[in-house]
Order: sequence, then structure tokens, then C-alpha cells
Amino acid sequence: MINNFHSNGKLLLTGEYVVLCGASALAIPTAYGQSLKIEFSDIKELHWESYDENSAIWFSDIFDLKSLKSKNAENPISRTLSNILLEARRLNPEFLLKEKGLHVTTTLDFPRNWGLGTSSTLINNIAQWAKVDAFQLLKNSFGGSGYDIAAAQNDTPIVYRLNNEIPEINKAHLPWGFTDSIFFVYLNQKQDSKQGISRFKKAPVNKETIKRISEITNSLLVCSSLEEFESLMKEHEQIISDIINLPTVKSKLFSDFSGTVKSLGAWGGDFVLATGNKTEMEYFREKGFKKIVSFADMIKS
Repeated sequence: MINNFHSNGKLLLTGEYVVLCGASALAIPTAYGQSLKIEFSDIKELHWESYDENSAIWFSDIFDLKSLKSKNAENPISRTLSNILLEARRLNPEFLLKEKGLHVTTTLDFPRNWGLGTSSTLINNIAQWAKVDAFQLLKNSFGGSGYDIAAAQNDTPIVYRLNNEIPEINKAHLPWGFTDSIFFVYLNQKQDSKQGISRFKKAPVNKETIKRISEITNSLLVCSSLEEFESLMKEHEQIISDIINLPTVKSKLFSDFSGTVKSLGAWGGDFVLATGNKTEMEYFREKGFKKIVSFADMIKS
């Protein structure tokens, strides 16, 4: 018997950091994601293999099915995976107690350093497998707002909000006739979202700021022109810059670029959003940022 699960990757267009305080955030599930395949075997162990987008194995280990402990306990990835499986069992005490042996394979269809949700897609896949709540599993293991879990579970853009720490998810239609002018540029480095959240938690955020970010998110849902879109994105970028006391990515790296540039998710790495046409994207390639994905190719459709 074989079980298969799949979860979408994510990008957060608005609400980075302040989504933790209850701001409405606009997230898109990506065409890229991660799958998890479970095959039953007669060997009394849990054999785990993880493959990257090129079908190359990047992680392999064996776990005891009763204790869910790794035979390679010094490996930080093994420890993390063991902790996730144990948390899943705490939520479902029957999880992995009756199986004789398992061979589990995970496969990414995006590079691990892209920051599209290697962890969140894994959490959501394991939650489906264990028949537990993915938001609770995330909270008990990695922490975070949970917007990435919501994106993993939905095939359309969503507006995500924490209401007294309870996720509110609403599917969104983006009436943007200018998506051919939206691109995602990879900054050649992965950002640690935990570090970003730690920095944010030290910064004061007032209710008016949270309200304004939510208003920007809602305005984007009815935005009809590229000019309005760019104006909203610029305002959003400056608000977050003031909160976390970091320069905007445009002022730091792309000050002479003609279009708008906005950070996505944890500032300082992963992808940024840029507006312009295909020819104008050569600006980034000339600066060494070669990986540029169009809106159409990035978003789940």
C-alpha cells in the first residue's frame, strides 16, 4: 500500500511580521511544493529519504518506530524530524504505533534555499499523514503565524489573519490585469525567519499600524492598476522598515531601479517582488541576481 500527500509552497505578499499581531496578510500558494510518499515494508523501522528538485538525495536516516528516535541523533535535521514526528504522536497517540515498517520519501520541486516553505510543506504533509491539525503541529514544533500552513492547504490566494491566535482564512480573487509586470527575484541567500521574528518581537507595534497594513491588504484585493499596486507596496515596505529598523531592500541594493521592489517574508533573503517588464528585469541579472520567476510561473493555478 502506498499513501501520497502534497503541499503547496508559499509567498507572503503583505503582512510580514505584523501578521503575528493580527494584521490581515495576503499570501499566495506557489506552483512549487513538496510531496510525501509512504510505502509499507516488512523491515521494522522507519526509513526516511528526502530528495531535492533534481532527484538528488539530501537527507537519509532510520528511525525507531516505537520511540521515533533517530539512529543518527547528532544530525540536527534528524533531531528536528524526530521532534515533529513525536509532536504528531502527541496530537494523535495512535500515530505510527501499529505499523511494522515504513519507507518514507519526500520530494521537493523547488531548491531548498528558495524559502518557499521546505518546513511548512513538510509539516502539512506529516499532519495529513498523522491525521492531526497542521496549525497545531506547527505551533508545537516550529512556531510562527501559520500563514504558510494555510497556503500549503489552499490552491488560490488567501487573506490570512490571526484572531486571538485562531487562524482566519479567506480565499481571495486578485483582479490584477497587470500580473505580467510582476516578478519575483531571488536574492541568492536564504533568510532565517526565526531570526527575523526575534528582531520583530523587540519592536513596538501600535494598533494603527496593524490597521493600516490590513487596509493595504484589503486595498490590494480591489486594486485595478499597476500604479496603485506599486503605491500600496511602497507604503507597506516603508511601514515595515520603520518597525524593524532595517533599510528597505530597494534603498539597500536597488536604489537606481525604476520599478518597485518589495521584501517578502523575512527581510534580507529569499525572494523579493519587483515590478516592470521583462527587459527591465535584466537590471537584476546584471547585478548577479539571475533567478527571476514571473508571477504566472510562481503562483498556483
